[in-house]
Parts: sequence; C-alpha cells; structure tokens
Amino acid sequence: MRRIGAVELGGTKAVVGAAVMDGTARPQSIETVRIPTTTPEETLTRCVETLRALGGRMGGLDAVGVASFGPLQLDPHRPEYGSITRTPKPGWSGAPVRDHLANALGHLKEGGVPVAIDTDVNGAAVGEGRWGAAQGLDSHVYVTVGTGIGVGVVVGGRPQHGLVHPEGGHLLVRRDPARDAYGGHCPYHGDCLEGLACGPAIEARVGRPATELADDHPVWDLVGDYLGQMAANLLFALSPQRIVIGGGVGGRPGLLDRVRHHAQRHIGGYIDHPALTEGLAGFIVPPGLGAEAGLAGALALGWDAP
Repeated sequence: MRRIGAVELGGTKAVVGAAVMDGTARPQSIETVRIPTTTPEETLTRCVETLRALGGRMGGLDAVGVASFGPLQLDPHRPEYGSITRTPKPGWSGAPVRDHLANALGHLKEGGVPVAIDTDVNGAAVGEGRWGAAQGLDSHVYVTVGTGIGVGVVVGGRPQHGLVHPEGGHLLVRRDPARDAYGGHCPYHGDCLEGLACGPAIEARVGRPATELADDHPVWDLVGDYLGQMAANLLFALSPQRIVIGGGVGGRPGLLDRVRHHAQRHIGGYIDHPALTEGLAGFIVPPGLGAEAGLAGALALGWDAP
C-alpha cells in the first residue's frame, strides 16, 4: 500500500486529492479539495498546503501525480520539464508546475517526494485504462469535448509522448461547406477539429450555448460528423483498440450515436475487424469514470512515479 497525492489542474479550478492505494483496485476513499485556479503562485501554493494537510492525515505521501492543462513540456531532459509552455491563460506561460510541487513537498520524505506530471487528457486516458472504459487494453484514446477538445493517447499501457504530447484537438478535418458556413473558432487554424466542434464553436455558430439546444438540433449532426472524422483519423493513424469520448459536449445525449455513424461512414469499410462491428458500439464508448477520470488519472500517474 502507498499513499498517493493527486492534483487535477484545470483552467478554472484544481482538484486536489489523496488516497491509500494498492495499485490495482480503484481507490474507493479519495479525500478531495477544490481550489480556484488564479495565479500560478497562489494556486500552486494552495495545492501544496492541501497536499500537506491530506498527506499529514495519512502519515505522509509516497508520491504525487499531476494531470494538468497545457501545453506542457514533458521532455525530462529539458530544464523546463514539467512546466506549462505557451498558453492563452494569462500568467501561466512558463509556470513550473512540477518543480514548484516537488520543491515544496520534498521535505516530507527522505530523498524527496516523486512528482509525476502529464496532460489532463493523458491523465484521464491513463485513469480510464487503469479502472474505466478501457481497462485491460494495451492501447486506447481518451477524448474530451467541451470548452476545447483534448486527446490523450495510451500505447503499451503508457501515455504517449514524442516531440511534444498529442494535440489531437487540432486535427484538420473537412468542413462541410454545404451545411456549415462557420469559419471556425480556433485562433491558430480556424476550422480544425476544435475550431468546429468545441462548445464555443457551437455557440458562435448558432447564437446560443450548446446546453440550450434541443437534442435534434441540426448542429449535433455536424458535430457528430467532425468527431466521426476525428475517430476515423485516429483509427487510421494510431490503431487504438478503443476510443473513449467524454466532456460536457461529448456527453451530450445521442451525440455518440452520431459520432459512430459518421465514423463508420468515413472508415468506409477499409478496416475489417470484429471490434468495428455493431455500429462501432464497442469501439467508441463513453467514459467509465465520468467526471472523475482526471483525478483518477492523476492518482495513477502518482502510483507510476519513478
């Protein structure tokens, strides 16, 4: 059994938790505290204070996992490892998230408290693979569709990194000019996936928040088409065993059925595999952990910390 601290650092709030874990079963007792995300110094200091308090009640912390908004520098050979890179969130570009936590918590354990960090979507992907909808699989993808679109990739049971980390929300998809005159929300690419299918893009297109739209509004079929293109592209490029789609927009009733329909249309019968039968119902699935995927992923990252 190990005592693991976890931080799910989001753009509006941080969720800090801790649990005693055996590394296999999903922790059933996780004490959590929510902290508003303000400035890096204030937010990270409060995260440290909360981790100390939670850890103190458990007799200390053996490791901490962080699932953070990004982009992040995840090359351990770079001096800015564990820092947020260029982000539109004011004041957070260059914030040394991992170093701040590791330095502040180091005295709690001889040799220091290991702090593992990854993106929020990679963390959620790890959580879904460990205890959720992708449990037991070697490779899978987690997609969150909400204010933005994030894609976390797990290969060989580990979150995928490379030159940077996956940025699947900015995949280029084909906008339907006959049905969609909207030029796109993304300031970098216009009509990339996030630019066409995230919550603010839906609101800008129709003039109302997505939460106010009826389930049969025509925009949902457009969003289903764009996310279906994403799913087909991920299948062709990465060959995951499952795609998990969550988030405020991703969890819209009926949307996954549209995504499956359009994904199957874009796959075009090219890939023949039993997992792609029955309308892709077992291939494109909702999260098993729901809104807890991010924090569960942070706990899993902490358990895996070297």
